[in-house]
Amino acid sequence: MRQALGSVEVKSLVGAIQAADTMVKSADVHIVDLNVVGSGIVTAIVTGEVAAVTAAVNNAKEVVSEIGQIIATDVIPRPHEEVDKLLDVLL
Repeated sequence: MRQALGSVEVKSLVGAIQAADTMVKSADVHIVDLNVVGSGIVTAIVTGEVAAVTAAVNNAKEVVSEIGQIIATDVIPRPHEEVDKLLDVLL
C-alpha cells in the first residue's frame, strides 16, 4: 500500500522548519522534502500512514500559525505513482 503524502506551505523558512520538526515529532512520518517555492514561501512535505500524516499536518498547522503565515496544507491519502515524478523522489 502506498503511503500518504502531507504538505504544509508557509511564508517563511523558519516556519517551514518548525512545521517539519513538529510533524516528525508528533507522528510517525518521514520528511520527503523541504521545497523553497520562492518569494519566501517554503513547503515541508512528509509521508507515512494516512492517520499519522493527517495528525502531523494538523499539529504543524496549529503550531506554525502562531509564528508564521500558513499558505496551504494538504493530505493526499494515496497519491498516484505519477506524483513521484513531480516530486522527483521515490516514496
